[in-house]
Formats: sequence, structure tokens, C-alpha cells
Amino acid sequence: MKKKVAVQLPRQAASNLAERYALELEALEPVADIVEVDGSTAASFIEGARDADALITSWGIQISEEIISQLEKCVVIGVGSVGVDMVDITAATKAGIVVTNVPDVFIEEVADHALMLLLAAGRRTKIQDQMARDGRWYEGRPLLNHVPRLMGQTLGLFAFGNVARCTARRAVAFGMRVIAYDPYVSELTISDAGVEPVTFHELLERSDYLSVHSPLNGETRHSINAAALARMKKSAIIINTARGPIINEADLIDALNSGQIAAAGLDVLEQEPPDLNNPLFKMDNVIVTPHVASATTRMRPETRRRTGREVAMVLRNRWPMSCVNPTVLPRVQLERWQPYPMNRGPNR
Repeated sequence: MKKKVAVQLPRQAASNLAERYALELEALEPVADIVEVDGSTAASFIEGARDADALITSWGIQISEEIISQLEKCVVIGVGSVGVDMVDITAATKAGIVVTNVPDVFIEEVADHALMLLLAAGRRTKIQDQMARDGRWYEGRPLLNHVPRLMGQTLGLFAFGNVARCTARRAVAFGMRVIAYDPYVSELTISDAGVEPVTFHELLERSDYLSVHSPLNGETRHSINAAALARMKKSAIIINTARGPIINEADLIDALNSGQIAAAGLDVLEQEPPDLNNPLFKMDNVIVTPHVASATTRMRPETRRRTGREVAMVLRNRWPMSCVNPTVLPRVQLERWQPYPMNRGPNR
């Protein structure tokens, strides 16, 4: 008998399940059937997913402790993204449920986007474009006369996971010095990449550009706050392609308004979709994109395939390739076919 994988009912339905989930079913079809569940409320989701052997999620309903505590058979939750903040990992671990993600599917794309935001914010592209459109042609050069050239500037990386490492390689090609803070990655690993390991305070004080790449959790939420911003250079620029709430947005707005920092490039915000009256939208020195850093023709199909493979692997009683909560693995009846990956920090 096949097992049951519950997914949230999509906003727009294709003709049938086989067509809608063809990519996930490439790996799952031999071992499980996909069943759509109403995720409009926690209660409706629990009703449909209570007897599921697995869940797949990447958007919509929060897989909370309330939901997890009422799952009767679930052994794995597959998350179709790098970030896993839509799942209560502590509750899943307590329940003995493996949580997987896709930490290496679209890292190149996000690194490209981080560099795009860095360049756009650094060269003040938003206001330069507006000046050209408004007939203020000769005002652009005087503005940039006060901006240092990129070569020789210091890029600070907040966390040194997969995306940060790709971003570092790109920054070096522009002649930048790169430093990084990550308490979960050894200094040898950081140094081997040609990046200087530093403390958090050093990161803030030395960065000309600060690029945020950490997961969102209790430790990192609002870690870039007023106190952190006060340590930064007044010429510094912040880039965020990770999660919005890592930066205290109100403190960032105050710092930009007061001149405490110079500019920002943001793909993520605290509230998504944002309030259209968000002060960041009115600032000439802020570039905002709508949480699209990972978006390319390859991203979504490959993410779905990888999520299906991870869930299928667990349903076949094997360790997944990427386990977000590895402390659960010794407690579950899964075959260990690989060592614990130790080349990056936690995904949560």
C-alpha cells in the first residue's frame, strides 16, 4: 500500500494531480500518493493531514506545534526552500519527525541577486535612473563623486553558508576584500575559501557592504538592530537576500533617515507583501525587490524535484541528503548511508 503525502491545496489548480505534481512524483510515485489538503486554517489542515506519512510545504500555512502534535503517522516534512521558518523545527524534532530542505538548488541565483543589489545600491542606481528620466542628467556624476570605487572595499558576510560562499567568490572578482562571521562554521573552512573570519562586532565595524545570509531563528531575529547599526560605518550599505526579520526594519529605517548608514538593497522585508506606505519605498538610496532572488527558469522545477526526492528517501527508510534537524536521525528507524555533513552551519 502506498503512503500518503499531504500538500496544501494550491491557489490555482491544474487539470489533475498527476499533472500538477508531476515533478514531485518523479521520485514519489513508486512509494506514495499525493493528497491535497485545505490549508486555509490549522483545523482544516489537521483534518486532511492527520494520517499523512509526510508533508510537503514551501508557502502558505505555518506548520506549527499545534499541527505537528496532531500528526499521527508523519515521519518527514519536506520544505521546498532553503529557509525553514514556516515549520516549527523544535516541535518536529520533539515528535521525531525529520525535516528536510533544499539548501543547494538555487544558491548561484541568490548570490547573483545579492551582487546585483550590492552594485545597484552602491552605484545608487535607483536615483540615477530617476535623474535620467527627470531631465537631471548632470546631477548624477556629482552624487557618485562621493562613492568609493568597489575595488578594495570590504564585503562582510553575516553567516557563511552556501549562498554566502558563492557571493564571496563573485565579490573577489570585483576586487573586494571579504570577511565573514559565522559561529557555526570553523575558521579553517572560512579561511580555506580565502575569506577572513571575524567576530560579529568586527563584521559590523569593518564592512563597507554587509550582506545578510543567515537563517531566521530565535538567535538571528532582529540581530541587525539599532545597536548593531550604530557600530557600522556611515558609508556602509546593507544587502539582505535571506529573511526580512533578521533586520529590525524600524531600526534600519531610522538609520537610513539619520545617515547612520548610507544605503540598502533588500530582497526581503519583515512584512511580505509589504504595506505600500512602507518608508523604504520612498527612499532614493534603497533598492527593493519582491523576494525573487532565487527565481529563474530552473529554480521552481528543480526545487520541486529535489523536495520529492528527499521525502521519497525518508519514506524508503533512508536518511535524506539534507536534514535540518539532524539530532532526530539517531532516534528514527532510518538507514544511515552517509556521514553527517559538516561543511556548513545549521539551516535553521
